[in-house]
Order: sequence, then structure tokens, then C-alpha cells
Amino acid sequence: MPDLDDHDRDALAARLGPGGLARRLERERQLVVKKTGGGRRRMFGGKDAMIAACLRAVGLAGVARRQFLDVRIVTNRVTIRCLPAAFDGFRLAQITDLHCDLDPALMGVVENLLPGLACDAVVLTGDYHDRIGRPGDLSLALMLHLIPRLPSPRFCIFGNHDFLDVVPPFERAGLPVLLNEHAEIVRGGEKIFLCGVDDPIFFGTHDLARARRGVPADATAILLAHSPQVAAEAAALGYSFMICGHTHGGQICLPGGIPVVRNAPVPFRLLAGRWREAGMPGYTSRGTGACGVAARLFCPPEITVHVLVRA
Repeated sequence: MPDLDDHDRDALAARLGPGGLARRLERERQLVVKKTGGGRRRMFGGKDAMIAACLRAVGLAGVARRQFLDVRIVTNRVTIRCLPAAFDGFRLAQITDLHCDLDPALMGVVENLLPGLACDAVVLTGDYHDRIGRPGDLSLALMLHLIPRLPSPRFCIFGNHDFLDVVPPFERAGLPVLLNEHAEIVRGGEKIFLCGVDDPIFFGTHDLARARRGVPADATAILLAHSPQVAAEAAALGYSFMICGHTHGGQICLPGGIPVVRNAPVPFRLLAGRWREAGMPGYTSRGTGACGVAARLFCPPEITVHVLVRA
């Protein structure tokens, strides 16, 4: 994996705000210790190994892997207040939670879907690596292969599996990372703003106010956040629309998409699909990949195309 040189550190410190870089790097270190057991071997191989063993025991391992690779393109039409006329019908694609190293076969599936992905821009909402504490070279190589094949313009944010050392190679490859920052998209002389925050799950270095600093109050500001747990704050700050991932929709679900386990401390209504928070529309993707185990049940993975519609 690449290391951060002094120039990279200075640039990231300026982007994350006072103390943000130091907090982020310290929490990255803590996360590695947590996920590797501080050097101790985990009993029975951990939760993921137990899930995989259970799927094999009940004869569902093959079905679950096939469902993991059955990525669908899903359309979400969303009405947005103050949307400029030039952006009526704008198609914003969302790819999230790829966890590239979990099963590289998924990346081929995603790449094959891209030619049929009719969109005007694409955003990736975090978690490009899976096995925290293990080398991320494979994940980085797979992402560097994918990035130039993505539609443009394209932007990304980071999740709770993503470390800052991949910011420079991502951006050199043509994928800007929004670290509590915003980018504007111009169409027909009008603008919308994509505001991206850093991971609010473990690193806690997100700053929703900083991300929209300088964005006009009456402009369309779309928040990209890894997790839905910041929805109330986003609505209070006047964001026009919020899109996120992280939950995987449960990943292993009962029939009807009822999650067996939740991995985000949010109400059930925020775990997957469309929702509203204090009048603000939002959407939680079920994820394009999976975490821990290359398996899904009753929870199909998705690439989402958000079609923006004027109120």
C-alpha cells in the first residue's frame, strides 16, 4: 500500500480541518488493532467464518454467493426542492460498499454493467477494502482498474473500511475524494453541489457543516455520507437530498428483505431504500458488494441511479 509523504499529509490536514488528520490516523491505527485482536488469533475465526460455516451447513452457500454476484441496476426517482431546471431528469449513479478484496469476481460483474449504466455523473459512497489489518494492495489494484471505466464526472467519499493512504492514488487515477468538501456540477449555466463527508461510523471525522461551507443556502446540496446515521443532522442543515450505504440492507435477510442483523444504530426505515427525514428525501443503498462473507440472501446488491426531478 502507498504511504503518505509530507506533501500528502499537509494537503490532507488542510482538507480535514484542524486536528482532523491526527484524529483520523490515530483511529485508523486503533481500528487495525481492534480488527486483528491486537495480534491475538480470534477464536473460531470470528463472526464471518461462523456465518460462512452456517450457510454451508444448511446448504445455502452456493445460493448466497450467486445472489451476491447478482447485481441489479435500480432506479430511484426523487423530487428535490430548488432543483435547477437544467437538472430536471439528471441521472446520478451510486456505487457503494464494493469491499473489492472480498471476492474479486464482483468487480468483473460491476465492470460489465457499466456500459448499460445511463447516467450523467457517478458517486461512490465508501468501503473499497474489506479485510482490515490485511494488505490493501489487491483492493487498490482493483479500484485503479475500475476508476477509468467509470462514467465522468465521478466523485467518492470514504467509509469505515477506507484509509487515507489511498486518497493520492485514487485522485491521480481520476477519482476525487470529498473529505468534508463539496464539488459543483454545471449544466446549462446552472449548478448543483455534491457535498461529501468523511466516515461517521468509526473514524468520526465527518463534518456536514464544513462540507457545504460556501454553498449558497438556496442551492441544491446533495449529501454523500457513508451511513444513514447522520440523516437528522443533514436535514437540520438544510441538505436537499442524502444518499448513503454501509448497512448493506442487512445482507443476510429473511424473505421479504427483513435483516437478521443491523450494523447501523438507525431506525428500520433507514436501513434500505427510500426514506424521508424531517422533509429531506434520502436513500440507503443495499450496497453493490458485501462485507465479511461473499454472500447475500433475500437482499440483492445494487447500483442505484437516482433520477432528480423538479418539485
